[in-house]
Amino acid sequence: MSFKPALVALLATVLWLGGCATRAPSTPDVPSAPDTAQDDGEIPDEIERGMASWYGERFHGRRTASGEPFDMNAMTAAHKTLPFGTQVRVRHARTGKEVLVRINDRGPHVRGRIIDLSRAAAASIGLVQTGVAPVVVFRN
Repeated sequence: MSFKPALVALLATVLWLGGCATRAPSTPDVPSAPDTAQDDGEIPDEIERGMASWYGERFHGRRTASGEPFDMNAMTAAHKTLPFGTQVRVRHARTGKEVLVRINDRGPHVRGRIIDLSRAAAASIGLVQTGVAPVVVFRN
């Protein structure tokens, strides 16, 4: 009895299954930030990365969690944990555009989002059109 056909079939099956094996994970939808070393040669301190959204006219003039009136035309943002008055740089992960904002409110109140930008801040990095976008938040 010849084992050659069975051996060939087994070898072909193993090779075929090997081609279906788990591959290295693909890169996430949020591309890595471009290398933007500061003049002193240090890499900026990244706080977190995730999805950002914006809020505007509906909340304009209402009190923020810090007690000041919300101004949709100011460069401000809402964050869940950063202290009020903290300044952070927010980089749109797809375009590389950045904005400097001051934390003056709490939020976002939508699961999966890390920061809510004022309308003006969102507009400066091209976030108004899409509503949400991947961002990287840095200490300033």
